[in-house]
Amino acid sequence: MDILIIGGNRYFGKRLTSRLLESGHAVTILNRGSSGVPEGVEHLLADRNDEAALESALGGRTFDVVIDQVCYTPRQAATARRVLGPRTRRYVMTSTVEVYEYEDRAEPVREEAVDPRTVAVDHGLPWDDPEFLEAHYGEGKRQAEAVFAVEPAFPFTAVRVAHVLGGEDDFTGRVEHYARRVRAGEPIAVPPVNHPATYVYVEEIARFLAWAAESSFTGPVNAHSHGPLTTAEICAEIERQVGGRTVFQEVEVGEVSPFSFARSYGMDNSRATALGFTFRHSTEWLSQALSETLEAR
Repeated sequence: MDILIIGGNRYFGKRLTSRLLESGHAVTILNRGSSGVPEGVEHLLADRNDEAALESALGGRTFDVVIDQVCYTPRQAATARRVLGPRTRRYVMTSTVEVYEYEDRAEPVREEAVDPRTVAVDHGLPWDDPEFLEAHYGEGKRQAEAVFAVEPAFPFTAVRVAHVLGGEDDFTGRVEHYARRVRAGEPIAVPPVNHPATYVYVEEIARFLAWAAESSFTGPVNAHSHGPLTTAEICAEIERQVGGRTVFQEVEVGEVSPFSFARSYGMDNSRATALGFTFRHSTEWLSQALSETLEAR
């Protein structure tokens, strides 16, 4: 297949590209040129926010699948829909568990909890303001999904990715945040009721996205490993690897540490499982995932 990846030659995007190449697909990456591309990949330069530049860079090219790694707003989705509608047979958008940010339920959240066909879209919000976008990350993804889902221009799926762990190139700093405090025995801020969350190993989400590109299903799909993890379980493994002592400090108001959650919205992956993807259990990879990140620092 001829596959276009928009953005994302970092972290699990890099691993996704490698998997697609190993499977014999022709891969093209489109980005602004801030990161290189591996050997064997065609590189197109354009700012995805510039519709004319996208049209020019793509020219008359068509693709079997587009994997959009960096669609964060309904404006970006609308541009992609117009430009790529005539150019692809299938569109895979990397979405997020944060689309469920308004959920708070004890049972794992299924995809129908957020039906993108019913999500209101507001192109007039200040989506170009980085501070606004950061504060409304989940809403931006919800509305982006909605733009693609309503009267779709192409078969479309939104892969709702859980919190990702692992890799020596984890750039988020979240694991290091915990490691520093555990080593020093410093307090780790958590809410009084700290809910478990769903996670996925970096290599597993790359494998999932490659599988989704080769599949034909449509609609949103949750992607995460079996076995939710608590902050305590993650910290216990970090403590085992780096020494020190875990000290939790409950806070009623204010910022809490990453990987701690005041509400419950862990995902249900039964749709992906029924479609044929086999997830591992988080206990099978947690130690390896954390050691990869910690040993690289």
